[in-house]
Amino acid sequence: MPPKTKVTRELIVSSATELVRSYGADALNARALAVMLQSSTQPIFSNFANMEELKQAVIERAYSLYMEKTDEITKSGKYPPYKSTGMAYIRFAKEEKELFKLLYMRDRSCEPSTLDFRIEPAVEVLMNSTGFDFDTAEKIHLSMWACVHGFATMSASNFVEIPDEIISDALSDIYISLITRMRGKQDEKNN
Repeated sequence: MPPKTKVTRELIVSSATELVRSYGADALNARALAVMLQSSTQPIFSNFANMEELKQAVIERAYSLYMEKTDEITKSGKYPPYKSTGMAYIRFAKEEKELFKLLYMRDRSCEPSTLDFRIEPAVEVLMNSTGFDFDTAEKIHLSMWACVHGFATMSASNFVEIPDEIISDALSDIYISLITRMRGKQDEKNN
């Protein structure tokens, strides 16, 4: 008789991530995961205190996959550094619709805000490339983020599929418009 496969924490997280990837976050429950693991629910609750703890591990895994996609696109050199993060966000939404929804389209009203953590690196890139101060770069980034998130959610929700070339051009146009507008405001302020 072959030895029984040990259901490890890593296997549970990987399987749970695949379950979400295929069927969405609402499909993640102990019974469905046990079927996927070909086991009982016992190994799940031996490794995780509850399903919320497992969901948090899946969110962390999904975020890690998102960061891999961001690194891949940034290192490709196809886009300037700031633009590459937006294009990676949109690409992740196109390729990993359910994981994107889990990360960026879930109700967060009961979670602490992570806005500062996510904004600062992008704002620093903008400050370095434009010479703007933090507040101005932050305003630009929030406007760009709203556009990027709009393109991403349209894709993740299957509302409309817009080709990368059109998205890239639109982001460039919006970015240039914002930079021009902010420079104009600074010139008015200085005169």
